[in-house]
Amino acid sequence: MSKIGKQILNIPIGTTVTLIDGVLSVKGPKGENIRSFRNEIEITIKDGNITLAPLKKDMFLNALWGTYASIIKSMIIGVNTPYEKKLLIEGVGFKAEVSGDNLIMALGFSHPVKVAIPKDLKVMVDKTGITITGINKEKVGEFSASVRALKKPEPYKGKGIMYSTETIRRKQGKKTA
Repeated sequence: MSKIGKQILNIPIGTTVTLIDGVLSVKGPKGENIRSFRNEIEITIKDGNITLAPLKKDMFLNALWGTYASIIKSMIIGVNTPYEKKLLIEGVGFKAEVSGDNLIMALGFSHPVKVAIPKDLKVMVDKTGITITGINKEKVGEFSASVRALKKPEPYKGKGIMYSTETIRRKQGKKTA
């Protein structure tokens, strides 16, 4: 039994949820999220609530039950209040700028690094870092992780790209005699 899957999901006012042939569409004031789901989990939309139930008892379906409930909940939250990730850039000469649909960064390499920004994400750059905003939680997390992976923070000086909530465990450098 899934604790998360058993919960009843409430649909906020101003949000519409429709399910047609395994494709769930969530429309809200900030946009629309669409995702297809397998038919082994029954998704019922009734009276402003969403309930989920597996059609048969199976270990895989129990795991899928809770996962689907979590995904639907994040879709509903995303169309009402967009998700946001903040990345900090630390290092001398490290900088970023948005040019059209590309994020261009100077990260200490011999060349600038260009990353294409997905269409449904908004990227803003200020002096201290990068802010990534969007209604799809997975895409925001995936894009911010791919940007962070370009120059992970190193433990000696702390240079690199890191999340704003992340703490870097610093190592002691060489000792002088």
